[in-house]
Amino acid sequence: MKFNIIARKYDLKENVREYAQKKLSKLDKFFRDEPSARLVFGTIKDNDYIEAQINAGGIIYRAECEDKEILAAIDRIVDVIERQIRKNKTRLAKRIKSSSVADNKLISGASYVDEEDTSEFEIVKRKRFTVKPMAVEEAILQMKLLGHGFFVFKNMETSEMNVVYERKDGKYALIESVD
Repeated sequence: MKFNIIARKYDLKENVREYAQKKLSKLDKFFRDEPSARLVFGTIKDNDYIEAQINAGGIIYRAECEDKEILAAIDRIVDVIERQIRKNKTRLAKRIKSSSVADNKLISGASYVDEEDTSEFEIVKRKRFTVKPMAVEEAILQMKLLGHGFFVFKNMETSEMNVVYERKDGKYALIESVD
C-alpha cells in the first residue's frame, strides 16, 4: 500500500506512523491492485484525530475517528474501513459487471486546487476528477462509501452526466439533464 501521511497541527511520532502503516497494510488482502492511502493526523480540542482515505480500483473508502489515544483511533479506523469493504464487497460483486471491474470504469481519481477568487461568489475549493461510466446503483454505492449527500457520474446507459442524491426521507433521487 502506498501511503501519503499528513500531520496538521500534530506532532506525529515515528512509532505512530509505523503503527498506522502496519495496521492499514493488513487491508491489502482485499485488493487486486496496490491501493493508495491518505492519512491525516490532527488534534480536535483534547482528542487526537485521524482521517483515512483508501483509493483502490477506482473505489474510495473513507473514515474519520477521534480518541484521546491516537493508537485507539487508528484501530477503530481500520475496523470501520474493513467493515465498509466487507459490506460493499458483495454489493459490488452483484452490481458491477465483470467488464467494469476489469476495465476500471469507476471514478479514477480526484485533485483539489485551492484558488483565490475576488468575485461576488467566492469559490474556495475547486475539485476536478475523471468521470468514468457507471450504473446508477454503483453511483449510489460510491456516494455512500464517500459519506457524501450527492454524487456526480456519467450514466453507463445514457452516456450523460447525472447526479444522484439522498433525499430527506432516506430514499435516493436521480437528476438527469435534458437537452
